Amino acid sequence: MFTGLIEETGVLESVRKGARSAVLRIRASKVTDGLKTGDSVAVNGVCLTAVTCDSTGFTADVMHETLRRSSLGSLAPGSRVNLERAMPADGRFGGHMVAGHVDGTGIIRAIKKDDNAIWYTISAEPKVLRYIVEKGSIAIDGISLTVAAVTEKDFSVSVIPHTAAVTTLSERKAGDAVNLENDIVGKYVEKLLGLQTPGTAQAGSAGSRSQSPAGGITRSLLAENGFLM
Repeated sequence: MFTGLIEETGVLESVRKGARSAVLRIRASKVTDGLKTGDSVAVNGVCLTAVTCDSTGFTADVMHETLRRSSLGSLAPGSRVNLERAMPADGRFGGHMVAGHVDGTGIIRAIKKDDNAIWYTISAEPKVLRYIVEKGSIAIDGISLTVAAVTEKDFSVSVIPHTAAVTTLSERKAGDAVNLENDIVGKYVEKLLGLQTPGTAQAGSAGSRSQSPAGGITRSLLAENGFLM
């Protein structure tokens, strides 16, 4: 589990590609402190396992599924990446619950200054946008951010200068792809209440909108009380 508070930006030193996989070598300094083989590190928001590590960096295997769902496959040697170690049990939870399991990628459509803030507008597929709510949380390349606005085709975040400066956001431009992870709470609530829309049912949901047991919470009960539009 991560918090979305980036510890440092590392540098992708090399990419060794397989048929449908890759091995990344990442140069870093802070996250290598105490890092052991088998430990988790979020790289641009993607949870990877350190396979080898030393004081100058670590390597991680990336499987086909991860390359398919994230932007890691498009990185070239020399690219800067956001890094965060898994949160210790006694650490501060300064961001939000970030699993490091990317839901998909988005495309930066616009970047504009607003006094001391920077607005990023990002388009995404409906299956990702459905879980994004105004003033909710979103992880963009592993960075915990608050959603400022949402439309049917995109969403926007407003970033303070410090966040842009200490992450790779300062290097992003319109047209760039970014990794997106939705707040996991919404997905759990949807499944437990059986509110999946057609085509999004998951294992255990019987492929349909299930009803809660008698006396429990149902979709109609939520609608009657103004929780659903």
